[in-house]
Amino acid sequence: MATKNCWEYMKCGREAGGARAAELGVCPAAVDKEYHGFNRGVNAGRICWAIAGTLCDGKAAGRFATKIRTCMNCEFYAAVVKEEGREITVYPKSREG
Repeated sequence: MATKNCWEYMKCGREAGGARAAELGVCPAAVDKEYHGFNRGVNAGRICWAIAGTLCDGKAAGRFATKIRTCMNCEFYAAVVKEEGREITVYPKSREG
């Protein structure tokens, strides 16, 4: 089974060239190359919960610390946890302060 990035799974249309990118802006997870490959995703597409400015419940969310509880209830987050198992990266070390 091929893995999906958040914009593919959630169908938000905020990827570059996506249906809603002009209206809502391109999602930071779709263009954050620093985390390309984390959890087998493109850019930050499979670690979106660690990226500020992603859409959560239709609203732009803030930093990891303020949004992680919402993310932990997200069906995409649950899918990544299930697919990655013990190999999952929940929070990248380079972003820890």
